[in-house]
Formats: sequence, structure tokens, C-alpha cells
Amino acid sequence: MKLNNLKDLLIHELKDIYNAEQQITKALPKMIKECSSDKLKQAFQDHLQVTEKQIQRLEKVFDMIGEKATGEKCKAMEGIIKECESMMSERADKSVMDAALIACAQRVEHYEIAAYGTVRTYANQLGMRDVVQQLEMTLEEEKQTDALLTQIAEQAVNIKAER
Repeated sequence: MKLNNLKDLLIHELKDIYNAEQQITKALPKMIKECSSDKLKQAFQDHLQVTEKQIQRLEKVFDMIGEKATGEKCKAMEGIIKECESMMSERADKSVMDAALIACAQRVEHYEIAAYGTVRTYANQLGMRDVVQQLEMTLEEEKQTDALLTQIAEQAVNIKAER
């Protein structure tokens, strides 16, 4: 795809995010399986459902801008997930693994926060107010998930992993 203008770049980035979200829906069940912390497991299960809604929201955004909802291979997310899978293959104490899983999940969240913040800015610049609203919802969900993961880490998981 040739990038001639900001709208082309917006579409390109949306396709990247769309693929990233799909990759996340495949990775989260593996992470859930590795969890020993009930709070962390619940947070991952909840975020899996949220991610599925975010994919639907992205499909709505594509429809709003007259584009087909297709993904462009997100190599960044692929790399983050491979790193997480490598971590999960390590032999580790259960609480240490939970701390590692939070670190992996927060890398994912931080990538998504950056990506959604960028496309929201592009859509705003292009005057796509309805698109901005959809992207804002997802951006806020990602920030909330990141904050929840920090809370779980600081109040429980990291304390157990310290011992």
C-alpha cells in the first residue's frame, strides 16, 4: 500500500492494530493457562473479552471510513508475543512466572496505548470525530488494563515473587 497522505497512513496503522489484536486473542489463552494468581487469571480472562470487543470496534471503524477490515502483519506484536512465549517456556516458580506474565502483558498494553493514541490523533486531524470516539474508548480500556496489571503486580504478585 502506497502512503500518499495521512488517511493512507491511518488505514495502514489500523490494519496493523487489527492484526495485533487478533494475535493477542491467540496469546492470552496461553497466558491464562500459565497463571497461578486468581486475580491475574481473571484480569487476563476479562481482557480477552475486551479484546474481542475491540476487534469488533475496529471493524466498525473500518466500515466508517469505507475500508475492508483486514490485517497487516504486525511484526512488533509478533515479536512481543514471541518474547512472552519464550518466557513461558522457562522453568520458574509460579509466583515469579506470574510477575513475568504481567511484564509481558504490560509490554503488549504499552504498544497498544502508543498505537491507539497515534491513530486517534490521525483521525482527529482528519476530522473523523466518530472514528476518534471509537478509538478513544479502546485507548481508555488499554490504559485501565495497564493500571490494573500494575495494581495486581504491586499489591500481590511481586510480593509473592520476592520470597
